[in-house]
Amino acid sequence: MAAPAVALDPWARTIFQLNGLRIETPPFRRNAAQAGERRVAVKLIERQSTTTATIEWRDATRCSYGDQVWRAMRARTAGVCAMSGGVILPGDQVYAPNSRPVPSNAGAMILASVLDQAMPR
Repeated sequence: MAAPAVALDPWARTIFQLNGLRIETPPFRRNAAQAGERRVAVKLIERQSTTTATIEWRDATRCSYGDQVWRAMRARTAGVCAMSGGVILPGDQVYAPNSRPVPSNAGAMILASVLDQAMPR
């Protein structure tokens, strides 16, 4: 049985959204592009090698990286491609942030096929 929906005033809804808490509203359906937690601007800056890329990541509510190194890997979990909104399944070839300390966007992924088609402007 589904939990009852809680009606929140617009201000409370805004505060919850800013805090990163998800509030589902009817009809409870979301497509792959809407499945991402936040809207981000992602841009390929440079292909350093066949397994690394420099990405510009802009998320106004969480983090911003002007030149973040991402590495090729196989997806361990399902997700959504940050560039295309496409579905990512475990085992898919993806690129993910690779830096220490662990960045705020550590769970983000980009499908390798999408990144391979992207060209820096």
